Amino acid sequence: MPRLLFVASEAYPLIKTGGLADVAGSLPEVLRQQGMDVRLLLPAYQHVLETITPPTPVAEFDLAGTRVRIVATRLPGTGLETWLLEHPVFSQRPGNPYHDAHGNPWPDNADRFALLSKVAAAIATGQVPLQWRPDVLHCNDWHTGPAIALTHLQESRPRTVFTVHSLAHMGLFDRPTFERLGLPPHFWQDSSLEFYNQCSFIKGGLVYADYITTVSPTYASEICESPGGMGLEGLLRQRRERLVGILNGIDNGVWNPAADPYLEQGYTAETLSDKTRNKSALQASLGLAPDSDRPLVGLVGRLVEQKGLELILPVLGEILASPVQLVVLGTGERRYEQQLRATAAANPRAMAVVLAYDESLAHRIEAAADIFLMPSLFEPCGLNQLYSLRYGTLPLVREVGGLADTVVDSSPENLASGSATGFVFQRPDAADLLAALRRATALWHDQASWQQVQRVAMSQDFSWQRSAKRYLELYNSPD
Repeated sequence: MPRLLFVASEAYPLIKTGGLADVAGSLPEVLRQQGMDVRLLLPAYQHVLETITPPTPVAEFDLAGTRVRIVATRLPGTGLETWLLEHPVFSQRPGNPYHDAHGNPWPDNADRFALLSKVAAAIATGQVPLQWRPDVLHCNDWHTGPAIALTHLQESRPRTVFTVHSLAHMGLFDRPTFERLGLPPHFWQDSSLEFYNQCSFIKGGLVYADYITTVSPTYASEICESPGGMGLEGLLRQRRERLVGILNGIDNGVWNPAADPYLEQGYTAETLSDKTRNKSALQASLGLAPDSDRPLVGLVGRLVEQKGLELILPVLGEILASPVQLVVLGTGERRYEQQLRATAAANPRAMAVVLAYDESLAHRIEAAADIFLMPSLFEPCGLNQLYSLRYGTLPLVREVGGLADTVVDSSPENLASGSATGFVFQRPDAADLLAALRRATALWHDQASWQQVQRVAMSQDFSWQRSAKRYLELYNSPD
């Protein structure tokens, strides 16, 4: 049975700040179910240790003068053995994994995630007292990039795969930090981890991995060119033959409108009329007018520029006059939060804003909304549009990254052929966003056509089972 060590900085439901957690909480378990012997390695954050049953000690050892301990648990709701790396920099610090209560990165993030990478590399190359050693090391994002590079210091190493969930986060640190971390001096060069006189953790994966994956085929192409490559496009073009775009999947058990415990009323593609009960319940709970004559638009996500807030805010008044109702759930930059909250306060029966992370409310919005708004400036994959398709909530997206790969525009041709699943616009322009929304609201008033698109959307297969097959092929492909 092939052995896989899957390393990430977060995994749902133990710890989640973004889409990486959804991937790490789903893909390894599906790979286990498909025949791999998998271990998921995560930092043992204080919050994680407080929420699990007492874990089982696996190993305790010194690594470059640092004493660490690995304990085992099961990822809740799965059969996946999960190893947690215990050390005070993780285990004795409350709050967010990456930043303090003011949103500033923890000053020792380089040390923390270098430690995670060093432990992962040591496990992968048999340098620790364990009876288990992987055939494949799969690392994710900048937090674990150095692990891939460090395996190359050993003669015997596993196959390595590195997944870029977002190239926007590179893990950049200065030269004194690089030297303090005790990384090999030859890593400080342009062909290794050095990037414009900084140490880039993500380059550890991009330079040294046997295979690089991104989370959608279109994003794999976008990062090989400027501006998507963010200065790394030359390196990625050099490695293009080893760069593969594999769409993220979703957990169809967690995101299932027929059996979602958060919903007022479950429904299927055959019982779409039941979906409206979720809309009425959400309107009542958020103080919106109980209006069935206009569509409800949902937006769930980080309130940052990347997610298209600069496209939404200039036309927010026109959006509400479309007429639609709008529900926003998320947190982000204060200026966006303030503008959204002020508009909602002035339009309390048409717009509601909840500045929080709320998994239950996210599910209820997906089920209640008619249209899901996701006009990202860039989007490596995106998961919310996949949830929306599953829930018959038609996504309105910009044609970038994974959004372009997963949503089919409701053009006259696609409506006629029965392939339409949502609404797509191209330019990062507020007027184009508004035009797409007006197309969507016009179609919503033709309920027969709207429900046909809903049924096609709900029939799409974006399960992890499909995506996991692609990863298995990559793990087993010839060198």
